[in-house]
Amino acid sequence: MIIITMFVIGLLTALIGSIAGLGGGVILVPSLLFLGDHFDSFDWVTPQSIVGVSLVVMIFTGMSSAISYMRHKRVDKKVGIIFLIGSVPGGILGSWLNQYFKTDSFSLFFGIVMILVSLLFFLPRKSSDSPLFQKGLMREKVLDGETYTYQMPITIGLLLSFAVGMLSGLLGIGGGSLMVPAMILLFQIPPHIATATSMFMIFFASISSSATHVIMGHVEWAYTLYFIPGAYLGGSLGAWINRRLHGQAVEWFLRVLLILIGIRLIWQGIG
Repeated sequence: MIIITMFVIGLLTALIGSIAGLGGGVILVPSLLFLGDHFDSFDWVTPQSIVGVSLVVMIFTGMSSAISYMRHKRVDKKVGIIFLIGSVPGGILGSWLNQYFKTDSFSLFFGIVMILVSLLFFLPRKSSDSPLFQKGLMREKVLDGETYTYQMPITIGLLLSFAVGMLSGLLGIGGGSLMVPAMILLFQIPPHIATATSMFMIFFASISSSATHVIMGHVEWAYTLYFIPGAYLGGSLGAWINRRLHGQAVEWFLRVLLILIGIRLIWQGIG
C-alpha cells in the first residue's frame, strides 16, 4: 500500500508539475510534509529528506517532460541554457542552506513564497508592443503556426536564475514555480514556451542540486526509488495535456495551483 501511495504521488505531482512547468516539487513537498505529520509509515520525513527526494524525483519528471516538449519544438534552448548557467550554482548554495531549516519555518517560508509568486500574475502587464526590457537577447519562436518574438537581458536573466536556483535547492521546488512566472511576466515569453523551457531547465538543474543533497546524506533511497516510475510517466502525460491547453488556461492553472499550495503551507507553518 505504501509503495502504491508513493507511485501515485509521483504520478500526480509530475503530471500537475509538467502541465504548469513547475517540475512537481510544489506538490511533492507539501504532500510529504502532510504524510509525515499524520502517518507513522512516513516517519522518515524531514525538511532535508523531503527536498532530497523531491530533487531526485524531478530529474525524471524533467527528463520525460523535456523529451516530449523538445520533440514538438517548444523548448527555447538558448534561454534555457542562460538560466541554467545562473541556476546551477544557486541551486548548490540553496541545497547547502537547507540544512539550517526546521519544519515549521520551512513550511511557512515556502507558503509565503508561493503566495507572492501567484499574486504577480494579477499585476498589470505591458503589451507585447512595449516590452519591459528594450535590450537583450532577441528570440523568435514559431509555435502552432504563429510566430512569437521576445527578448531577455542576459545579465538580468543570470541574476534572476541564480536567485531562483538558490530557492530551488533550499525548498526543493525545482525553480519552475518562480521561473515560469518570470518568463511570462518579465520577458513576455508565451506560456507554452515558458513551461516547456522550464522543464528543460529543471531537468539539468535538478541533477546538480540533488547531487549536493546526495553528498550530504539527505536522500532516503529506500523510499525515493518508489516515486520515480510514477514521476516519469506523469511528466510525459503532463506535457501531452499542456500541448492541448490554451495559453490563458495554462496561466490560470498556475495561479490557482500556487495560491492553494501557499495557503496550505502557511496554515501548516503557523499551526
